[in-house]
Amino acid sequence: MSLEQSIISTLRAEVIPAMGCTEPVAVALAVSKARELSELKTTDLDKVEAIEVSVSPNIFKNGLSVGIPGTKEVGLIMAIALGYCACYSRDGLEVFESVHEKELERAKILIESNKIILKMEDTSDKIFIHAKIATIDGFSRAIIKDRHDQFVLLEDDHGIMFEQTLEKADAPKNNPLYSEPILEIIKAVENMPHGSLDFLLDGLEMNQHIANYGLMNKCGMGVGYTLNKQAENGLLGKDLMNRAMAMTAAASDARMSGVSLPVMSSNGSGNNGLTALLPIVAYSEKNNISDEKLAKAAAMSHLINGTIKNAIGRLSAICGCGVAAGTGASVGIAWLMGATSTQIEGVIQNMIANTAGMVCDGAKEGCSLKLATSASAAIQSAILAVNDVIVIPGSGIVGRGADETIKNLGILSSEALMNVDQVIIKIMNSYTN
Repeated sequence: MSLEQSIISTLRAEVIPAMGCTEPVAVALAVSKARELSELKTTDLDKVEAIEVSVSPNIFKNGLSVGIPGTKEVGLIMAIALGYCACYSRDGLEVFESVHEKELERAKILIESNKIILKMEDTSDKIFIHAKIATIDGFSRAIIKDRHDQFVLLEDDHGIMFEQTLEKADAPKNNPLYSEPILEIIKAVENMPHGSLDFLLDGLEMNQHIANYGLMNKCGMGVGYTLNKQAENGLLGKDLMNRAMAMTAAASDARMSGVSLPVMSSNGSGNNGLTALLPIVAYSEKNNISDEKLAKAAAMSHLINGTIKNAIGRLSAICGCGVAAGTGASVGIAWLMGATSTQIEGVIQNMIANTAGMVCDGAKEGCSLKLATSASAAIQSAILAVNDVIVIPGSGIVGRGADETIKNLGILSSEALMNVDQVIIKIMNSYTN
C-alpha cells in the first residue's frame, strides 16, 4: 500500500461521526450488541437477570462523570441501561441517537431493579469493555478492545459466533503509517490530488455546527459561551486566538453536557475531533481558504493527532486533546500560513514543550477549559514557529526533531505516568463514597 493510500485508509477509519463522549458510547454499544445476541427487545426487562459490564481503568475514568446525549444524566451506569433499553449496534458510535423520553424512563426502571453490575477490569489495555447479559434463558456477551467500536468477541450460550484473538486485534499501534516521518506524511498530503480529501470537509462543518450551538446557548460550564460574550462586550478582543478558544470550548461545553448533536471524532475521541478542527475553522473564518486547502489542513491535523496518540496511548494519562489534537490543529494552521518544513517541525516542538504536562483526569464538562487552553496554544505555537521562534532542541523532552520529541513524549507517558490513572480514579471514587 502506498503512503497516499495508507493516509486515506487511516483517515476513513479514524475520522468518523460520534454522538456523545466515546467512552459511555462504547459501553452502550457493547451492551446493545449483547442484547441483540440474546434476541431480546429493548422492552424485555423482565427477562434480564443481570447485566454485568467490566471496563478498563481508562474507560472507567472517562465515563464516570460525562453527560449522556438526549438526557440530563451522566455516567456509565446510565450508559449501560440505555445501551440495553434504547440503543442498536448498527448505529455504531451514534448509538445514543435513539434515546428519547420513554427509553430514558425504561432505563431508570432497569437501574432501580439493581440488575446492573459495573466493574473495573484489572487490565493494562486502554480500551476494553466486556458486556455480559444473563437472562432467564441463557447468556450473551460482547467484548470491545483497542478501538471504541471494534468487537473482538461475540458469544451466547450456544457458542462463540465471532472471535478475533486479542493479540491480533486491529490495534492502532499496528498501523505502519504512524512509523512514517512526520514531514513525509505532510509532504504526501500536500501532493495528494484535488478532491481526494474532500470527505473531511463534512467534519469541519459538523464540528462548526455544534460549536455555534454552544456559542449561542449556555451549555455545561458555559466556557465558550462566556468567552464569546466577553468578546462581544469588548472585554476580550475579537482576534484569532480568542475566537479559536471560544469555538472549541463551546463545542465541548455542548458535547460534554449531553447535547444531541454529532461531532466528527478523531482517533477515537470526539473532543479530539473538536480540538483538531475548530482552531482551523476559526482561522478560515478570518482568511479566504479554498476547500482543497482546508481539507488538506484537516488531514494533517488528524494525522498528527493520530501519530502522537499512537505514541502516548489511545487513552492516556496525558490529555490527548490538549497535546495531540492541539498539535495537529497548530500544524494545520501553520501550513495554511505557508510554513516551511522546518517551521512545521517547530510547531510540534513548541506545542509539546508547552502542553506536555496536561494530564487527563477524566471526561467531564470541565474538559472545555482544557480545550480552550489547547486551542490558544495551537494559535500561539503556529504564529511563533512561522516567525522562526522555536524551542531549542534538548530543552526538557524536546528532541532534535519532531519525530524524536513525539517519541520522548511517548516515553514520558509509558514510563513516568504509569500510576497517574490509578491515583486519579482513587480521587474520583472518593467523591462517590
